[in-house]
Amino acid sequence: MPRVIVPVGLSMGPRYRYVRPPDPIPECYEVHLGDDLVELTETEAAVWAAAFVDAERHAKLGVNRESLIRLLETAPNPEPQAARLVDSLIARGLLVEFDTDGDLELIFRRHKLLPLGEGLGSTPEEPHLHRIGHAGQPKVAVPVQVYSQWAFAFLHSNIWEACVFYADESEEQEEGEELLGLTPGEVARDTALNLPIMITTGCAFLDPVVAT
Repeated sequence: MPRVIVPVGLSMGPRYRYVRPPDPIPECYEVHLGDDLVELTETEAAVWAAAFVDAERHAKLGVNRESLIRLLETAPNPEPQAARLVDSLIARGLLVEFDTDGDLELIFRRHKLLPLGEGLGSTPEEPHLHRIGHAGQPKVAVPVQVYSQWAFAFLHSNIWEACVFYADESEEQEEGEELLGLTPGEVARDTALNLPIMITTGCAFLDPVVAT
């Protein structure tokens, strides 16, 4: 499976100076990252935001470091420092790469998954898929185990611990039920496959685990 790249943190928007007359140029752009507000320049914010752009491609797990850099380099206003800026955001924890079919434990132990948007449930036509969206409009449909991770993973210290908990719960289900005997790795892989589209549609966000 492909190696993907997704944004980490929650946009808090631009911050303007307390001056008169008003200065139309933001002082910085802020991202909620763990227990901090990280300040980005306009260029850095544009690079971070570019990781959200192509939800359709994210749904197909087609966005990686190389494609993100290419998008920035070939944009109407090309970014000549795209590679350096992407690497800088990765180093600062604002972008994260992972292999959806690889060992996810290390990455998942470093992050929490927090829900955004609304849980819209399943439909008679697709009872196996549960929808998440905004203002009553579905943006993504995911399997029930991923839906549960989206809704409840924030209660755990990190995503991996949430996957372990869910796998333990599945072991207790009776034969014939949908989620009998899932392993933490299987729950993690299903979550990883759906993370890019949940994040880029604004239905969830990743946050780094804060050291205590």
